[in-house]
Amino acid sequence: MEFILNGEPAEYTEYIRNHGGNFLQTIEWARVKADWKNIYFVIKDNGIIKGAGSILIRRLPVIGKNFMYCPRGPILDYTDREVLCFFKDKMKEISRQYNAIMLKVDPDIEAVEEEKVDNLFSLGFIRKPLTLNFEGIQPRFVSRLDITPDLGEVMAAFHHKTRYNIRLAERKGVRVRIGTRDDLRSFHSIMEVTGLRDKFVVRSLAYFQKMYDELVPPGYMRLYLAEYQDKVLSGAISLAFGDKCWYLYGASSNEQRNLMPNYLMQWDMIKWAKEEGCDVYDFRGISGDMDPSNPLYGLFRFKKGFNGKFTEFAGEFDLVFDPLMYKVWDIGIPLAKKVRSKLIMAKKKLRK
Repeated sequence: MEFILNGEPAEYTEYIRNHGGNFLQTIEWARVKADWKNIYFVIKDNGIIKGAGSILIRRLPVIGKNFMYCPRGPILDYTDREVLCFFKDKMKEISRQYNAIMLKVDPDIEAVEEEKVDNLFSLGFIRKPLTLNFEGIQPRFVSRLDITPDLGEVMAAFHHKTRYNIRLAERKGVRVRIGTRDDLRSFHSIMEVTGLRDKFVVRSLAYFQKMYDELVPPGYMRLYLAEYQDKVLSGAISLAFGDKCWYLYGASSNEQRNLMPNYLMQWDMIKWAKEEGCDVYDFRGISGDMDPSNPLYGLFRFKKGFNGKFTEFAGEFDLVFDPLMYKVWDIGIPLAKKVRSKLIMAKKKLRK
């Protein structure tokens, strides 16, 4: 087998697009993560591509070594042990080049696909503890809607209250439009409102501008805004790539929520996904804990109304190259992230 590093971009993109690759595996997404180094590879056997992946590399604070991450990848057949073993061996070689303590993968493998999971275990990958909420880098639970039927059938399968709210928004005069780069300021403003209300850290305006600059030109990304009487009530970022479309970011103001703008906006994004030839509309993260007392239950209930399939991924897997430094990282970095998150939220509240 042949391992080609940073080869022909078009060949790489075509393969991941046609083999269920996630937008996180695109070269353009790696450019969004400008504070990470990036490499991408293709595995060939007798000229036929057997796998590919994009790997982000970042220096770890204090430790002074690097962390390698292949988000929602690599893209290959996880039942093919020969290809998996070849991939693992090549990652060990690359880890020495980049002084990396580990490689993290969180492939698009469902928890029920036991053979694929067992193959990762047999090659020495360590699975991180399985959690129920949003503790991982990527959400472990998502809601995925099959949009292969015609749109009439898709809507007919929604919960009756969801259909009602879509029509209510239309009837009340809510309008959804595709935003421009200049509209990112309005989107970011209501994203900050949402972050304070729902207690999460909001990325900077510059980050969303970078996303727009890298992902809109190739046709992967759209910014959606729901407005009422020329006032922005909510916004969302949707990404389409290959056979899937993802609802990546969403924000809503605290005003006139009774007009149900988010429902109509989701419906417009689903229609775009259908136009793009996607088979799946991915609502992204939900909690695996569906107790009504869970603060995330409202998010689950909103997404459940669109009749998506509750999907549980197999989780995060680490291939360790430096056991001692990995242990230091595994204990220290999550704690540092938690402290940093709390400090950022405290500063935001003080500014208000």
